[in-house]
Amino acid sequence: MLDAARIASLLQPFADVPAGVVAQVHTYLDLLLRWNARMNLTAVRDPEQIVTRHFGESLFAAKVLRDAGAFVGTTPTMSDIGSGAGFPGIPVKLLVPEVCVTLIESQNKKAAFLREVIRTLSLTGAEVFCGRAETWQRISHIVTLRAVEKFDTVLPVAASLVAAGGYLCLLIGAAQAEAIHKSLPEWRFSTPSTIPQSRDRMIVVGSTLDISD
Repeated sequence: MLDAARIASLLQPFADVPAGVVAQVHTYLDLLLRWNARMNLTAVRDPEQIVTRHFGESLFAAKVLRDAGAFVGTTPTMSDIGSGAGFPGIPVKLLVPEVCVTLIESQNKKAAFLREVIRTLSLTGAEVFCGRAETWQRISHIVTLRAVEKFDTVLPVAASLVAAGGYLCLLIGAAQAEAIHKSLPEWRFSTPSTIPQSRDRMIVVGSTLDISD
């Protein structure tokens, strides 16, 4: 198991992560590894790769959203579609605790894991919706989407859950960039932010308002 110092070192390229958040990531990682031995939460098995590819990418998304001004104003709400093992929703919540996050996950076992993470980390303002995004019937200020199946189909659903003036945060591969503009021509997207230590992974933040650089 990685110690806190090693986790902090691995996360350093992605965001400025306080020691308290590193400790929470340490606990979360331990829980994820134990559950992943019994069920398929992530195909990545190496703890260091989990830290960089899952936690690092998610915390970088929080940084990009912060730079875009997504957390300014009244208490922001965020929904994470197809949350899976909790990425990026829970790490964003850890770095920006004032966010009220809903983790949308249709698989019962993964939803159970997410509830256990929330309980173990004593998170307030975090909940799990076990169901499909189409049936959530709510909207939020920020919607995140990462590593979901049938991306082209889910994308307009995700956009429909964004409140007026809100933000759509997409963690994608370069090959998916074209599909975004085809599916959501009325949206305005920021210049893609390349995720550290990745070849073609990027984060794109969109809004119905003009947030271009």
